[in-house]
Amino acid sequence: MNVIFAGTPDFARVALERLLAAGFTVPLVLTQPDRPAGRGMKLQASPVKQCALEHGIAVAQPRSLRLDGKYPDEAAAAQAAIVAAGADAMVVAAYGLILPQWVLDAPRLGCLNIHASLLPRWRGAAPIHRAIEAGDAGTGVTIMQMDAGLDTGDMLLVAKTAIAPADTTATLHDRLAEMGGRLIVQALEQAAHGGLAATPQPAEGVTYAHKIEKAESSIDWRQDAARIARRVRAFDPFPGASTALGTDAIKVWRCEIDSCPRLLDKREGQILHIDDDGITVACGEGTALRLTVLQRAGGKRLAAADFLRGFPLQPGQVLG
Repeated sequence: MNVIFAGTPDFARVALERLLAAGFTVPLVLTQPDRPAGRGMKLQASPVKQCALEHGIAVAQPRSLRLDGKYPDEAAAAQAAIVAAGADAMVVAAYGLILPQWVLDAPRLGCLNIHASLLPRWRGAAPIHRAIEAGDAGTGVTIMQMDAGLDTGDMLLVAKTAIAPADTTATLHDRLAEMGGRLIVQALEQAAHGGLAATPQPAEGVTYAHKIEKAESSIDWRQDAARIARRVRAFDPFPGASTALGTDAIKVWRCEIDSCPRLLDKREGQILHIDDDGITVACGEGTALRLTVLQRAGGKRLAAADFLRGFPLQPGQVLG
C-alpha cells in the first residue's frame, strides 16, 4: 500500500517510523517549512523531515495547500506531487496545515488522522495538555477519517490509556505517540483487507483543546493547589509554569500538594516553609503546594535543595 504522510513534530515522526518498519511504501512526505530554532536561531528541519530524508523519501514543505490562497504556486506544486505519488491513503499526524477538500479527496481511501484524544473530547490543537490540565482520568488515541471539519470525522479505531498522577505532557506525549504509531499500522492493514468500519462521533461530550499560549504559563496562586499542580504537569515541557520573585523569573517543573498546609491566613503566593524536600507556598481556597523542582532563567532544572543553594528564599516572601 502506498501512503503519503503529513506531519511535523516528534509525535508524527514516531508514526512515520512505524509505517516504514511495517513495510508500507511512503513515496511522499508533507511537513512544515524549516523554522529558526536554538540559540543561534538557525533554520531547522522538522523531526518528520529529518526522518524522511534519512529514508530517502521525497519531501514537500508548502506554506499552504489552498490553491486560491496566499501561496498558490506552492499549493499547486504540492498538488502535482500528491497526484504523482498515486497514494492509496494519506496519514496525517500533527501536520499544522488545514487540508482543503481536494487533498481529502485525492487518495483512494482518503486521509486518516492520528488524534491524541478520545474524540469528541479535546478536538483541536493541544489535546494532551488540556486533558492533564482538566484532571481527566484517561485519554487515548483516535484514528479518524478526516473531513472538512475540525476533528469531526468518523472514528475508525480507538485505544485508551490512563493518565497517571505523575504524568506530564512530555510523558503522556511519548506514550500516545507510540500508541498512535501502532494504531495507524493496524488501521491501514485492516483497510487493505476491507475490514475498517467507520463510526460517527457522538454529538455529546464535545470539547476543544485550544492552542497553548505562553501567557498561560504564569501561575495564579489564587487558584487551589490541585489546579495549579495540574497546570504545572500540563505545561511540561512547554511553555512551563512560571512565577516570579521581584524581577527574577522562576519556572516550576515539579510540585506536590501539601496535605498539612501551614496557612494561618497567609497571602496566596507566600512562602510558608522551606526544607530539603521543597518550598511550600500558600495557594487559594486554603490549600498549599510544595515546589520540588525549579529553574532560574538561563539555568537548569534543579531539585529544590540544589536550587536554594544558588537562589536562597525565605519564609514570608511572596511569589508572583
